[in-house]
This record gives sequence, structure tokens and C-alpha cells, in this order.
Amino acid sequence: MTAPDPMQAENGSNPARDLPRKAPGGGINLLAGLRILDLTTSIAGPYATQILSDFGAEIIKIERPGHGDDSRSWGPPFLDGYSLWYASVNRNKKSVELDLRKDEGYGVFLNLLRVCDAFVTNQLPKLRQRLRIDYETLAEKKSNLVYVSLTGHGSDGPRAEWPCYDIIAEGYSSVMDVTGEAANDPQKVGTPAADLLAGSDAATACIAALFDASHNGRGHFVDISMIDSMTRLMSPRIMTYLGSGIVPRRTGAKDSVIAVYQTFETADEMITLALPNDNIWHHFWQAVGQPELGSDPRFATSADRHAHRAEIVLAIAKILHMRSRKDWLDLFNELQIPAGPINRIDQVTQDAELKRKGLFFSIETDNEPMPQCGLGIRIDGQDSGFRSAPPTLGQHTDEVLRDVLGYDSIRIGRLKDAGII
Repeated sequence: MTAPDPMQAENGSNPARDLPRKAPGGGINLLAGLRILDLTTSIAGPYATQILSDFGAEIIKIERPGHGDDSRSWGPPFLDGYSLWYASVNRNKKSVELDLRKDEGYGVFLNLLRVCDAFVTNQLPKLRQRLRIDYETLAEKKSNLVYVSLTGHGSDGPRAEWPCYDIIAEGYSSVMDVTGEAANDPQKVGTPAADLLAGSDAATACIAALFDASHNGRGHFVDISMIDSMTRLMSPRIMTYLGSGIVPRRTGAKDSVIAVYQTFETADEMITLALPNDNIWHHFWQAVGQPELGSDPRFATSADRHAHRAEIVLAIAKILHMRSRKDWLDLFNELQIPAGPINRIDQVTQDAELKRKGLFFSIETDNEPMPQCGLGIRIDGQDSGFRSAPPTLGQHTDEVLRDVLGYDSIRIGRLKDAGII
């Protein structure tokens, strides 16, 4: 299959038009009744609060007047004025423009804080103190506050003020050093993995802290570091080194403690193949018509196969070159031999099983449909659904101040005239 021309896609193609259209409502509502105040930007923090929103929490997203979340400007591509990066992590939220640097704006912030159950921020410690949104200050005003800090290096120590983005965290964690071909430079993971993992950690820890707060009435300070989260992701490789002294090197997904566990060429497209135990090892060689290799005493155990990896890989490569990817995958899946395709993004979005599960959908906007990638978690047979499209900047300012804080139109108008909202 020929890869799509990215310039052609840029000039008018919108695959979201072919996605199933989902109406707002329904979905998982296990966190309904919780209200989260969100002062985050970019990817990690907004991803954390989107997870909470997908589980039913109400998210009030505070943004700088006239500017908003940094990711609003990340592009191309854009769709109907939206950055698609921004749109990927901000559904189900209410956007409020608010200038915290002004006393009256800070007063509005505190009023919102009092009616929220948790506060999530990715501001660095000194900026929090300048804005008077540090944990110590806010905990005095709301004793049962769950405060979630999500930064690159954490909230204390000599690196606390150092800026950090996904690529920085991936470099620190060693994941870049073990990713890619041996002869090539270290490679970043092809998605903002540190952002998304740290965001998931922040959401999980927030829920745990809220659970305790609901039982014991005490607040918590949750400290998430992107580098810590990403380093934890490397724990199988780190443990291997710490227990053996062997430093793992990048091999282009052609090495593992399991032999065989890697990519292979077929007659047309590449596949992944895993032979992690003796039973699957024997089934594989029976499936490809060479059972004698499966019973060869030189390859009897996983350790034996590890020692003879090069010889085994060469034999498998010769066999797999003889048939197409589809032929091999049909056979391996039928016999429960772990194998799969190496999909491009366009192929992933056309995967029949992912489409059946509703992982990809579109929602109505003024013009083009807005694509979304769902949470991918089902509870009691229900997926996360969605309640609202990613908000435009300040879309819900009046609504939140009126309906949540009870401000009348005169007070809201005065705040607008003063440039606070």
C-alpha cells in the first residue's frame, strides 16, 4: 500500500468526514459530581484533565486572556481554526479566560477554587508563588484541597525550576537511547509518550487522592514529574541492568530477553512476531512446515534460543519472505501465534476492530467534523462518550461565572471592562 501524500492531505482531505458521528451525552459518569479546576497547558496536563472528564468530572479550564493554552497555536495542521494537537486533549471542558495577575481576577480564581474538588497545574514552583497559587497558599484557603502538580522535574530539588517538554523527558529516561536502529541516532518515541504517561499518572493519582479526601476530609499534594513517570516506564530495562550490569543498546526492535521477539520482512510488508514460550515456539515451526527446528535440542529452552538468536532469526526471515503479510497473519492468528502488522497511522484508523469499538469518532463543529480518539476504556459495556467539543478560547466564561459562581450580568460586564476576563 502506498503511503498517503501528506501535502495532498494538507490541501483539503479530512478523513474525519468518514468517521461515525457521535452525539454528546452518555458515556462513563463514575466521576459525575466532581469539579476540577484546570490551570494546565500544552499536552501532559490537559491530557490528565481530559481523562478525568472522560470519566465524568466537570473540568473548568482557566486560560490566559487573548492567548489561552499554548497548544492552541501548534500547527499546521489546523481544522476550522482548531489546532488538532489542542483538540486531541481538551474535549469535555469549559474554557474560562481569566487574568490571575490582577487582584480581582485572583479573587475570581479563589471563588472557583472553593467550589472545586481538585486543582491541577503545570506551572513551575516560583511562578506558582508569584501567582499565589502554590499549594501552601491554597491549602490555607481550602483545607481539603486535592492539589495536583505536573511538571518536568517535580516540585522540589535543584531541577524544579528547569523547563521540560516531552523530548527532554524521553532523553532523561533512557527510552531514546534504546529506541531505533543500532547504527542510527537515538530516537524519540513517535508520540508524546512522556506527556501522555505523566498525564495518565496525574489523573490516576488525583482520583486516589480524591477517594481519600472523600473519606477522611483531608487534602493532598500530588507531585508528578514527567521524567519520573517516563523513567518508571523503563523499569524492565533498568532492572535488567541493575541486576546484571549489562547496559541495553538499541537494536531496532530486534533484540529482547525473549527469543524470538522482533520485526520481520514478509513478501510485501513487515510484521511483528513473538515466540515467548516453549509451546508457542513449537506451534510456530509446525505452522511454517518445519517442525524439526521446533524440536531441535539446541533450541530447547528460552536461554538456548537466546544463545542461538542469530541463527534462528536468519531461518525465520527466509521463511517469512516467501508469503505476504496477510497470508502469514491469517495463519498465525488462526493458530494463536502472537503476530501483527506494523501499521501506519492511516492504517490504524481503518482497523476494523478498533472501528467496531468506536475508538475513532467525529463530533459536530460549525463546519468540518472534529475527529476524536476515545479513551479506549469500557466499564459495564459503556465507553467514555463525550459531552462537548474542545472549547474555543473563553467559550464558557460567562456561563461558568453565572451558573457556578452566581455572578450577575453587571458584575461579569465589569470584569470584562477591566480586562480580567
